[in-house]
Formats: sequence, C-alpha cells, structure tokens
Amino acid sequence: MYIPLHYRNEDLEEVAEFLRSNAFAVLVSQVAGKPWATHLPLELETDASGKQVLTGHIAKANPQWRHFDENETVLAIFNGPHAYISSSWYQEEEVPTWNYIAVHVYGKLRILTEEEVMASLHRLVDKYEKGSKHPISLDKLSPKTLRQVKGVVGFQITVDQIQAAYKLSQGRENDHARIFEELQERNALGDKEIAAKLNREKQE
Repeated sequence: MYIPLHYRNEDLEEVAEFLRSNAFAVLVSQVAGKPWATHLPLELETDASGKQVLTGHIAKANPQWRHFDENETVLAIFNGPHAYISSSWYQEEEVPTWNYIAVHVYGKLRILTEEEVMASLHRLVDKYEKGSKHPISLDKLSPKTLRQVKGVVGFQITVDQIQAAYKLSQGRENDHARIFEELQERNALGDKEIAAKLNREKQE
C-alpha cells in the first residue's frame, strides 16, 4: 500500500504486537481472475523453522480456498483504530484529515493437515477463552460438535513482507495536545484509542 515515509512504522516488535492484538483480518487472493476477500481471524505465530506465519481457517463452502496456489502471494489486511481529525483543532488553517493504523502482510500460503488444523483451533480457542467467565475447551466438546471442524480448511501464510501505516498527526506535534483533548471528548468508534496512541507517541 502507499505509505508516506513519515507514516511508516518499521518497529517490527510493535507491529507484531498490533497483529496479535488485532487478529481479525481480511484475506485477499485471486478467484477466477478476480480479487476475493474473506473476513477471518489470522493469528501471528512462529513455525518450527522460526519463521513468522499467519495461521487461519476458512469454510470449505467458501470457494476462495479452492483457488489457493502455493506459488501465489496473498494479502492479509489488518485494520486498527481510526478517527476523523477536524482542522478546527489546529492552530493554523488546514484541511481536515483522518488518523489510522493499518497493516498489510504479504506471503505464500499452504494448506494445513487435519491434525494441524485441530491444533491451531485449540490455540485459537484457548487464547480467546481466557477472559471468559466460563471458559470452554475444545477438549470438553463432544465428538458430534467437533465434527464441524471437517467443514473448515486450515492454512498458514509465511510472512514475506509487512507494511505498516501509523498515521498519527505527524508534523502536527504542536497541535497534539488539542487533538488529544478533542478525541477524548468524542465517542465515535476508535477516537479514544487513537487519542491514547497519540499520547503514547508523544511520551516516547
């Protein structure tokens, strides 16, 4: 994606933490010569060889997986918080804009075995059940219920390239305090997250 130089985040540790915390993504690949996108969880993991991979699964009824080609590069899009920034918050006249965080991951994909799929689903459920009042475990589900796993196809994407855009009012440092205050007073989705990120960047 196009990222102006001052919006690029090349801190791989910070970006990796973002991917782990914002793991619901859009997987884009080609189906019959056209772009096809599926919304799904993709977990950043490390494989046996030490390479970073994205692990996920897709419904067998979804035709996208039938067009997976191990030689084709696929794109995973991760969207973070975003917020409208009014130029009325600036000390000098300017047009309004948008602050946002977005990460694109490119890589080659391979289909997982049934055993690998089940192992990945155990990791996925265990991760997200930690905060539940009454956490479930796949180990305790009946064989009848677990038969639904046969309705999905698991895959891993070996990470080849990561592009991270962190647009956080760079170049407007003199206006950051006002932007932070205004965002804190608003309730649109993402406003307070962007405000917190802006404040954190200022402190660093």
